[in-house]
Amino acid sequence: MVVLAGDMNGHVGSNSVCYNGMHGDYGFGDRNADGSRISKFADGLNLVICNTLFMKQESKLVTYVAGSAKSTVDYIMVRQGDKVKVRNVKVIPNEECMPKHKLLVMDMRFNTTKGRHKKFEPRVRVWKLKEEQTCEEYKSIVRDKVDEEEWKHLDVNEHWHNMKR
Repeated sequence: MVVLAGDMNGHVGSNSVCYNGMHGDYGFGDRNADGSRISKFADGLNLVICNTLFMKQESKLVTYVAGSAKSTVDYIMVRQGDKVKVRNVKVIPNEECMPKHKLLVMDMRFNTTKGRHKKFEPRVRVWKLKEEQTCEEYKSIVRDKVDEEEWKHLDVNEHWHNMKR
């Protein structure tokens, strides 16, 4: 998973003209030249600007406040395929992580896997030994294996290991 986050110093704006798929139509303000470069960058690398995916109040969209000037210049981006994992992106209004910059937070949901699948081992069908023919075939195979000359020098564990093969 790739997460790109930081102060991009541009305004991507609130509309997704020419950049469908990587912009969610819920940005803040108007796009500027730097915002166009950010959009082209995201589009070129197949990234989604997560700040624009969710409709929010202005206080939860604005990441930079200097006096009366407000803007969104901090962004979080993920790959298009990881967009479904993003649950929420918001600004914490009363938290400054740097002077004049508000804290931007992204909530994600990850699918947990239970580990690697074990290699399938077929069941030993012990009940089939009750059948006369299967029982005789099995006895014959075991006798042949035990009678082979190369087995005479092996210990018990090596015998069992070879019998399993």
